[in-house]
Amino acid sequence: MINLRPIRTDDEQYDFVEELFLTAFPEDERRDTNAQRYNTDENPLFYCCLVEEENEPVGFFTFWDFDTFCYGEHLAIDPKRRNGGYGQKTIRALLARINRPLVLEVELPEDEMSRRRIGFYERQGFTLWKDTPYVQPSYRPGGNSLPMYLMATEGLNPEEHFEKVKQRIYREVYLVEDGKMNE
Repeated sequence: MINLRPIRTDDEQYDFVEELFLTAFPEDERRDTNAQRYNTDENPLFYCCLVEEENEPVGFFTFWDFDTFCYGEHLAIDPKRRNGGYGQKTIRALLARINRPLVLEVELPEDEMSRRRIGFYERQGFTLWKDTPYVQPSYRPGGNSLPMYLMATEGLNPEEHFEKVKQRIYREVYLVEDGKMNE
Protein backbone atom coordinates (compact mmCIF):
# COMPACT_ATOMS: atom_id res chain seq x y z
CA MET A 1 0.00 0.00 0.00
CA ILE A 2 1.20 3.50 -0.89
CA ASN A 3 1.82 5.98 1.88
CA LEU A 4 2.30 9.73 1.35
CA ARG A 5 4.34 10.94 4.29
CA PRO A 6 4.92 14.69 4.67
CA ILE A 7 8.59 15.29 5.40
CA ARG A 8 10.93 18.18 6.25
CA THR A 9 14.52 18.70 5.22
CA ASP A 10 15.81 17.13 8.43
CA ASP A 11 14.13 13.80 7.58
CA GLU A 12 16.63 11.04 6.73
CA GLN A 13 14.82 10.52 3.38
CA TYR A 14 14.98 14.15 2.25
CA ASP A 15 18.25 13.55 0.35
CA PHE A 16 16.41 10.91 -1.73
CA VAL A 17 13.64 13.42 -2.49
CA GLU A 18 16.03 16.24 -3.37
CA GLU A 19 18.16 14.06 -5.65
CA LEU A 20 15.06 12.83 -7.48
CA PHE A 21 13.76 16.42 -7.70
CA LEU A 22 16.99 17.57 -9.33
CA THR A 23 17.25 14.68 -11.78
CA ALA A 24 13.57 14.33 -12.75
CA PHE A 25 12.88 17.98 -13.57
CA PRO A 26 14.83 20.34 -15.83
CA GLU A 27 15.92 23.64 -14.29
CA ASP A 28 13.13 25.60 -15.99
CA GLU A 29 10.54 23.33 -14.33
CA ARG A 30 11.71 23.65 -10.72
CA ARG A 31 12.79 26.25 -8.18
CA ASP A 32 16.32 26.26 -6.79
CA THR A 33 17.08 23.92 -3.91
CA ASN A 34 17.26 26.65 -1.24
CA ALA A 35 13.77 27.90 -2.15
CA GLN A 36 12.49 24.31 -2.26
CA ARG A 37 13.94 23.63 1.19
CA TYR A 38 12.43 26.86 2.53
CA ASN A 39 8.96 25.87 1.27
CA THR A 40 9.37 22.37 2.66
CA ASP A 41 10.22 23.61 6.14
CA GLU A 42 8.47 26.98 6.42
CA ASN A 43 5.55 27.42 4.00
CA PRO A 44 2.28 26.27 5.62
CA LEU A 45 0.60 25.88 2.21
CA PHE A 46 3.31 23.57 0.80
CA TYR A 47 3.60 19.83 1.36
CA CYS A 48 6.60 17.72 0.40
CA CYS A 49 5.52 14.09 0.65
CA LEU A 50 7.71 11.04 0.45
CA VAL A 51 5.93 8.29 -1.47
CA GLU A 52 6.56 4.99 0.31
CA GLU A 53 5.52 1.41 -0.14
CA GLU A 54 6.19 -0.92 2.78
CA ASN A 55 8.41 1.79 4.34
CA GLU A 56 10.61 1.94 1.22
CA PRO A 57 10.90 5.24 -0.69
CA VAL A 58 9.56 5.03 -4.24
CA GLY A 59 9.15 8.72 -5.12
CA PHE A 60 7.82 12.06 -3.97
CA PHE A 61 4.88 14.37 -4.56
CA THR A 62 4.78 18.07 -3.72
CA PHE A 63 1.53 19.97 -3.55
CA TRP A 64 0.02 23.22 -2.35
CA ASP A 65 -3.16 23.32 -0.29
CA PHE A 66 -5.31 26.32 -1.25
CA ASP A 67 -8.41 25.30 0.76
CA THR A 68 -10.86 25.00 -2.16
CA PHE A 69 -8.40 23.09 -4.36
CA CYS A 70 -4.89 21.68 -4.26
CA TYR A 71 -2.18 22.25 -6.83
CA GLY A 72 0.08 19.27 -7.52
CA GLU A 73 3.46 20.72 -8.37
CA HIS A 74 5.94 17.85 -8.73
CA LEU A 75 5.45 14.09 -8.91
CA ALA A 76 8.43 11.83 -9.54
CA ILE A 77 8.93 8.11 -9.13
CA ASP A 78 12.37 6.59 -8.66
CA PRO A 79 13.56 5.48 -12.15
CA LYS A 80 14.14 1.95 -10.81
CA ARG A 81 10.44 1.75 -9.91
CA ARG A 82 8.82 3.39 -12.93
CA ASN A 83 6.11 1.55 -14.86
CA GLY A 84 5.09 -0.25 -11.68
CA GLY A 85 1.82 1.64 -11.18
CA TYR A 86 3.29 3.93 -8.53
CA GLY A 87 2.22 7.14 -10.25
CA GLN A 88 -1.39 5.99 -10.40
CA LYS A 89 -1.32 4.77 -6.80
CA THR A 90 0.19 8.07 -5.67
CA ILE A 91 -2.45 10.18 -7.42
CA ARG A 92 -5.23 8.02 -5.96
CA ALA A 93 -3.74 8.24 -2.46
CA LEU A 94 -3.44 12.02 -2.67
CA LEU A 95 -6.98 12.46 -4.01
CA ALA A 96 -8.36 10.34 -1.17
CA ARG A 97 -6.35 12.37 1.33
CA ILE A 98 -7.26 15.89 0.15
CA ASN A 99 -10.91 15.21 -0.74
CA ARG A 100 -11.16 18.24 -3.07
CA PRO A 101 -10.15 19.09 -6.64
CA LEU A 102 -6.53 18.74 -7.70
CA VAL A 103 -4.96 20.92 -10.41
CA LEU A 104 -1.77 20.13 -12.35
CA GLU A 105 0.31 21.78 -15.06
CA VAL A 106 1.23 19.66 -18.09
CA GLU A 107 3.40 20.28 -21.10
CA LEU A 108 1.68 20.92 -24.42
CA PRO A 109 1.02 17.66 -26.32
CA GLU A 110 3.79 18.26 -28.84
CA ASP A 111 5.62 14.95 -28.56
CA GLU A 112 4.86 11.34 -27.67
CA MET A 113 5.95 11.66 -24.03
CA SER A 114 3.81 14.74 -23.31
CA ARG A 115 0.80 13.10 -25.02
CA ARG A 116 1.31 9.97 -22.93
CA ARG A 117 1.56 12.06 -19.74
CA ILE A 118 -1.72 13.83 -20.54
CA GLY A 119 -3.34 10.46 -21.26
CA PHE A 120 -2.08 9.13 -17.94
CA TYR A 121 -3.67 12.01 -16.04
CA GLU A 122 -6.91 11.70 -18.01
CA ARG A 123 -7.10 8.04 -16.94
CA GLN A 124 -6.77 9.28 -13.32
CA GLY A 125 -9.86 11.48 -13.76
CA PHE A 126 -8.28 14.77 -14.82
CA THR A 127 -9.71 16.96 -17.58
CA LEU A 128 -7.40 18.90 -19.90
CA TRP A 129 -8.22 22.61 -20.01
CA LYS A 130 -7.06 22.90 -23.62
CA ASP A 131 -9.11 25.98 -24.52
CA THR A 132 -7.54 28.16 -21.82
CA PRO A 133 -3.96 29.16 -22.71
CA TYR A 134 -1.68 29.06 -19.69
CA VAL A 135 1.97 30.00 -19.19
CA GLN A 136 4.04 28.60 -16.35
CA PRO A 137 5.96 31.60 -15.00
CA SER A 138 9.69 31.28 -14.49
CA TYR A 139 10.80 29.76 -11.21
CA ARG A 140 13.73 32.17 -10.99
CA PRO A 141 14.70 35.65 -12.20
CA GLY A 142 16.02 35.42 -15.73
CA GLY A 143 14.55 31.94 -16.19
CA ASN A 144 12.21 30.81 -18.91
CA SER A 145 8.44 30.76 -18.76
CA LEU A 146 6.83 27.77 -20.45
CA PRO A 147 3.56 27.33 -22.33
CA MET A 148 1.51 24.66 -20.55
CA TYR A 149 -2.03 23.48 -20.00
CA LEU A 150 -3.81 23.03 -16.71
CA MET A 151 -5.61 19.81 -15.88
CA ALA A 152 -8.08 19.40 -13.03
CA THR A 153 -10.17 16.75 -11.36
CA GLU A 154 -13.94 16.96 -10.90
CA GLY A 155 -15.24 20.03 -9.10
CA LEU A 156 -13.45 22.65 -11.20
CA ASN A 157 -14.11 23.70 -14.79
CA PRO A 158 -12.18 26.11 -16.97
CA GLU A 159 -15.10 28.38 -17.82
CA GLU A 160 -15.85 29.16 -14.19
CA HIS A 161 -12.56 28.62 -12.35
CA PHE A 162 -9.60 29.17 -14.69
CA GLU A 163 -8.75 32.78 -13.76
CA LYS A 164 -9.06 32.23 -10.00
CA VAL A 165 -7.00 29.02 -10.13
CA LYS A 166 -4.35 30.62 -12.34
CA GLN A 167 -4.05 33.73 -10.17
CA ARG A 168 -3.75 31.70 -6.96
CA ILE A 169 -1.03 29.49 -8.47
CA TYR A 170 0.80 32.52 -9.88
CA ARG A 171 0.67 34.41 -6.57
CA GLU A 172 1.56 31.58 -4.16
CA VAL A 173 3.77 29.25 -6.20
CA TYR A 174 5.58 31.59 -8.59
CA LEU A 175 5.36 34.81 -6.53
CA VAL A 176 3.85 36.65 -9.50
CA GLU A 177 1.29 39.36 -8.84
CA ASP A 178 -0.25 41.23 -11.75
CA GLY A 179 2.42 39.85 -14.08
CA LYS A 180 5.37 41.18 -12.02
CA MET A 181 7.80 39.23 -9.84
CA ASN A 182 7.47 40.01 -6.13
CA GLU A 183 10.59 41.45 -4.55
